[in-house]
Amino acid sequence: MTPTQTIRLGFARLAVLALCGLGLVALGVSPAGAQPPGSAGDRAGLASSIRWSSCGVRLDCAQVRVPLDWARPARPKITLAVIRHRASRPGNPIGTLFFNPGGPGVSGVHDLKDPFIARLLDQAGGGRFDVVSWDPRGVGASTHVVCFRNELSATRFWGGSTVPTTVPASRRYLAKAVQYARRCAQLSGSLLAHISSEDTARDLDYLRALLHQRRLTYLGWSYGTFLGQTYANMFPHRVRAMVLDGVVDAVSYVRSKESFLENAVTPTDAVFEQFEVLCQRAGPARCALAGHGSVKARVSTLIARVERAPIPAPTASPPGQLTYSDLITAFFPEMRNPGTWPDFARDLEAAVNGDGSALLMKARQFPPTVGSAPAPVAIGCADSPTRYPPSAWRRVIGRLTRISAFNGPVLGWWLWAPCAAWRVRSADRYTDPGTPAPKIRSSSSARGMTPTPPTPTLKSRHGDSVMRCC
Repeated sequence: MTPTQTIRLGFARLAVLALCGLGLVALGVSPAGAQPPGSAGDRAGLASSIRWSSCGVRLDCAQVRVPLDWARPARPKITLAVIRHRASRPGNPIGTLFFNPGGPGVSGVHDLKDPFIARLLDQAGGGRFDVVSWDPRGVGASTHVVCFRNELSATRFWGGSTVPTTVPASRRYLAKAVQYARRCAQLSGSLLAHISSEDTARDLDYLRALLHQRRLTYLGWSYGTFLGQTYANMFPHRVRAMVLDGVVDAVSYVRSKESFLENAVTPTDAVFEQFEVLCQRAGPARCALAGHGSVKARVSTLIARVERAPIPAPTASPPGQLTYSDLITAFFPEMRNPGTWPDFARDLEAAVNGDGSALLMKARQFPPTVGSAPAPVAIGCADSPTRYPPSAWRRVIGRLTRISAFNGPVLGWWLWAPCAAWRVRSADRYTDPGTPAPKIRSSSSARGMTPTPPTPTLKSRHGDSVMRCC
């Protein structure tokens, strides 16, 4: 989920907590029990503070060493890239807000360097929080997953591969996915065993301790909500307050990759139907597809036409043809961001009139090097291993496609296929999302990737521990 897509909901809910003075306490939680490996009392050979260096306006950056394996903290270390945006009202501080923008695999360092995001998060907290984010292990400027020696090697490997829509193309893509998993294991094997969300939750707890925060204040978007739930269940007495926006159903996420993807793609076709309804209602002045009869019928005709044969894309760079694979790939980002729907409608209208150039250019922004990027694939495979092997592709992709004709095959090939061939199992996978947790402020909305139901599910799982502030 992109920051622009979620930031208004995320920081609005954070603002509510800030107005409450973030006076939430961890009441009614289960006993913490013995400290697990990697807890605040088990820091053998690690630093006791962070050495910051300026890296922008009100920004500080640092490199923090953490154990590769928190069960063996004296063993090999890896590096986390950490960033801090200093509070604009430091004279009236509340504390530190830790922020994870989602993914998995999104760079918190990159996002917090965006002045727009940094400013809005600061304002949402009333200027009273230092906002701290980081590149989780496996991601970005931290010790990261490597599956190719360089970008050129990755581009050559995937070639012109697109989401397959025929049996021969599917078999070729599956072979690529198997080879891809093998490459990742060869180049990043030791890291892949310790890249789960449980490992990252322990990293987060260490950062909390380094910044002398007795309890954690946390904002998580999309996948970041699963990380937040994991932390709260592992360290229930160390949570002060959490804002979880676009809640991931943790139970389906840890059950299996198939379960997670089925849950993830469920709302996407319904979201697209809402796009069609809203377009029809808006009329031609505000939606380019409207004013020529039924929007739904026009789009359905386009989809059927492209499924039969490609249409020209003469002004694409370079010119080409819009295939059915390109079409469903172009739909992928649009179901995640209603703010782009007016432009999407114009692109669809052009395609209805025989020019698929704009949609082809959109699809080209999401080749396998993006859709199956190493970090999100590796973290996802660690957290959600598959039930079925690569040979079950017809069964798995077929079911996902029946659930969502658009996102089902796209996410199935991007995320399920590599994990089905994944060679390294996580040593630390978290599998108990039902443990009682402290006070959590959660929300969910139809965004095409984070289904609506998880918030009530989260409530039923944690009972009275879930509350709404003020």
